[in-house]
Amino acid sequence: MPNDFVRRLGLRHPLFLAPMAGETAKPAMTVAVSNAGALGSIGAAYMAPQTIRETIRTIRAGTDRPFHVNLFAPTPWQADPDKVAAYRRELVAAHEALGLPAPELPNSYQEDFDAQLAAVLEEAPPVFSFTFGMPGADQVAALKSRNILVIGTATTVAEARALEQLGVDAIAAQGAEAGGHRGTFLDSVENSLVGTMALVPQIVSAVKLPVIAGGGIGDGRGVAAALCLGASAVTLGTSFLLAEEMALGAGYRAQLQSEQAEQTALTRAFSGRHARGIRNAFLDRFAGHDDLIPDFPVANAMSRGMRSAASRAGRTEYQSLWAGQAARLARAEPAAAIVARVMQEARETLQATARLGL
Repeated sequence: MPNDFVRRLGLRHPLFLAPMAGETAKPAMTVAVSNAGALGSIGAAYMAPQTIRETIRTIRAGTDRPFHVNLFAPTPWQADPDKVAAYRRELVAAHEALGLPAPELPNSYQEDFDAQLAAVLEEAPPVFSFTFGMPGADQVAALKSRNILVIGTATTVAEARALEQLGVDAIAAQGAEAGGHRGTFLDSVENSLVGTMALVPQIVSAVKLPVIAGGGIGDGRGVAAALCLGASAVTLGTSFLLAEEMALGAGYRAQLQSEQAEQTALTRAFSGRHARGIRNAFLDRFAGHDDLIPDFPVANAMSRGMRSAASRAGRTEYQSLWAGQAARLARAEPAAAIVARVMQEARETLQATARLGL
């Protein structure tokens, strides 16, 4: 299945690990996927600059294969005092249930993007991707001057066109079915929920760049379908959450393997930005009550203590259980086995399609 884009990256398979930040952002997972011939990734959005440097060096010590680093592009936000106070009141009950002291406002809400990007430029990973918005054209040019291939995330055709104008090398097309945070940046999330099946071919037709399809693709059948739609590569995230190398708590794993994983929803409850996850009590508490939630990254920083404690205690009702709509297709296997199985399924699907003689 190699194509020009896959060959340019030096991959054996047109398969990417979706970059996942937070507790899942561990070098071992990146290394395992890259060593299996796909493109491993590290979601570095919550990392301090020095941690980014150290993480990239750890990955390089474990593999000589390509990998990529992802950051959240900065977006406008404000710490509205009324929303901060309302959200803090809602967090009190969760803190009490988890045996935590009352929530306090953090000293800072997020890492400095420019400093994070400087660390990426210093270490020069083979691939860099961003989501949530667009960095400056000068920053993209600086990355490319270091021979770093740059990927931007689009949830609509308009966003893909804007990214092409910015000068990126490829577009990650994020369908509405995808787990985790939405990458929307030109319009409201509600107006940008385009399914992968509709989004990918439209972006392929609209831009002259390679397109990486993602969102609701859970096995090789989805990979084959995305390639037939014109994608040059496919990204999987939820399908790797049960990998042996994935740093995921037992409670989260159990939820992914239960019927509850069939019930995902978009929510701002945990971070202040729309993200898709498995429904639980905390998510449902805020359904229809966006007026209580501050912007990202304010809510994300405020809820971090709750989410971390809940993960340690296995209290999944207070965790952000990010997952896509194909979550039930995930299997508990080593990362290399997932890559091999998915690619074999894709080949078999394409061969079966060819036999139809259409």
